[in-house]
Amino acid sequence: MKKIKYLFFLACIAFTSCQKDNKEDAINEELQKILEEAGEGQGYEYFLLPDATDYNSIPQDPKNKLTREKVELGKFLFHETSFGTNGEFPITVKEYSCASCHHAGAGFQSGLAQGIGEGGEGFGLMGEGRTRNQLCAPELCDVQPLRSPTVLNGAYQPLMLWNGQFGATSLNVGTESLWTPETPKETNNLGFEGLETQAIAGLTVHRMEYDKESVTNNGYKSMFDNVFADVSEADRYTIVSAGLAIAAYERTITAYNAPFQKYLRGNQYALPDFQKEGAILFFGKAKCSTCHTGPALNKMEFHALGLNEFDQSMVTHFNPGDPAQLGRGMFTGKDTDKYKFKTPQLYNLKDVNFLGHGASIRSIKEIIEYKNNGIPENTNVPSSQLSDEFIPLGLTDLEIEKVESFIKYSLYDPNLERLVPTSLLSGACFPNNDDKSRADLGCD
Repeated sequence: MKKIKYLFFLACIAFTSCQKDNKEDAINEELQKILEEAGEGQGYEYFLLPDATDYNSIPQDPKNKLTREKVELGKFLFHETSFGTNGEFPITVKEYSCASCHHAGAGFQSGLAQGIGEGGEGFGLMGEGRTRNQLCAPELCDVQPLRSPTVLNGAYQPLMLWNGQFGATSLNVGTESLWTPETPKETNNLGFEGLETQAIAGLTVHRMEYDKESVTNNGYKSMFDNVFADVSEADRYTIVSAGLAIAAYERTITAYNAPFQKYLRGNQYALPDFQKEGAILFFGKAKCSTCHTGPALNKMEFHALGLNEFDQSMVTHFNPGDPAQLGRGMFTGKDTDKYKFKTPQLYNLKDVNFLGHGASIRSIKEIIEYKNNGIPENTNVPSSQLSDEFIPLGLTDLEIEKVESFIKYSLYDPNLERLVPTSLLSGACFPNNDDKSRADLGCD
């Protein structure tokens, strides 16, 4: 009798195991099929992100060729606080960098609803502790009119900013009359793509300063000489050269180690079944991939989803009448473009507590629920402007949880710090160098 019970027990285990294996096989087959269909004829390769050193696979601006030396210089300059010398407040000189609003700990976003460059102090654990220096007037701080977008996977966005105003190619061909002289948009006349244009324009907008003296004093002259040997010395140590190096580095910032990327490269165990089921929904019933597709799960498109502007109680300074709230319409001037914002990439959102151009959404689950309901929260956005894709999806609570799990965990690269320098040539603290940040970051 004991032997019979034992055999029956083994049979049950085998049967349960077979059932589990059959379910896993079915999920894998369904996901593989749906990815093949969504891959626009390229299959899995359509969604693959390259490693940071795979320059041949990273989309490049033909006018800014990637080299190891240029990327290395850009990595330093992106995080270097010692060039923050063109600000409004003497007390904040050399205290901020590009990474103040785009650091690895927050998925190369800011960790705040509203990023603060010059005029901010403190860091916290992941950028959430940065606040306005009380000696700086709020309206003069370098704060953003919209939530700071990430530069992660930026190589797959030929135009930059929420309104796509930076970049001389792609959808901006034909907008030359809008590249207003003596404004940052004039930088488009240099003919670069979005990342390069934004990096060059942004160094001036965000109060950085480059010349031969500062480059030399901070230890970067030999690197500039090496990378830009074909540029005359008169033009070598400039914001344009620095911006090109920074953009080259930004192109290498990819979420290569995310579990979904490992799955695409052949590791079927990189995702648990729950996340695979979320992926099936993402590329299927939830229709996320209608707008979020390709390697970075984004598109070079602009949509109005009726999201709110900044909550003034959460930010340093905000003017509700700022034309930036019109999205693409602020750049093109077209009524049909008003309230339309660029489709963002979806990697490394787990550590981001603010989503949407106005930071009105506080979690991945909340944005999925918002899109599932299809009801705009901003009553100022005319219904005629809302995207045709912004409609109720009919997802159940469990299906929402599955899609959330896929985005939150499968698209999360846990090691973005590999893309950050261990120290700067100047010896300064980064991404911020004010006293509070230095204490938070352990630089003292």
